[in-house]
Amino acid sequence: MVLTPDIVLAFFLASVLLGLAPGPDNIFVLTQSTLHGRSAGLMVTLGLCTGLIVHSLAVAFGAAALFQSSELAFSALKLVGAAYLLYLAWGAFRAPPASLSAQSVGAPGRLALYRRGIIMNITNPKVSIFFLAFLPQFADPARGPVALQIVLLGGLFILATLLVFGAVAVAAGQLRGWLLRSQRIQLWINRLAGAVFVGLALRLATTQR
Repeated sequence: MVLTPDIVLAFFLASVLLGLAPGPDNIFVLTQSTLHGRSAGLMVTLGLCTGLIVHSLAVAFGAAALFQSSELAFSALKLVGAAYLLYLAWGAFRAPPASLSAQSVGAPGRLALYRRGIIMNITNPKVSIFFLAFLPQFADPARGPVALQIVLLGGLFILATLLVFGAVAVAAGQLRGWLLRSQRIQLWINRLAGAVFVGLALRLATTQR
């Protein structure tokens, strides 16, 4: 058996706890859900999970080791990610308040939100290094091909992330109706979102291997 039930349960519970811990990705989902509604948060969640597929495959086939061994590759990727987050911050600071009758005005389309989640996830080299350190701990050559085990573990991690972040998106999306009733609150939320994006960009840009 490639993965035993006890390994699956232990890994899945660990993944859920990691998803619940405050971090850039779930803060990103929370912010987008509050700003643009539940569906926006869910699309960002799907994008983040798609990015995790890339990281899982990279670890399974050894490509992630490049970011652990190459300072240049690590620095280049994190700066691209930080620049994208600053771009999102600029958009949030400039965003006008929406109206109750125009829930889509000023909000990115679903494809844009999905793409936003992918870009944020795959441009964070810490995710690759985290997967490189975390997933192999639950793999054992005695149980079969390690690459297959890594891919399956990555799938379990993605499922846990989807459930946790999806719950965050739904909960935060419930606040949107209340927020739309006050343009003043919306402006402050937009500014807060911009500040969050700037903070995430600085955190990513200054992160060390």
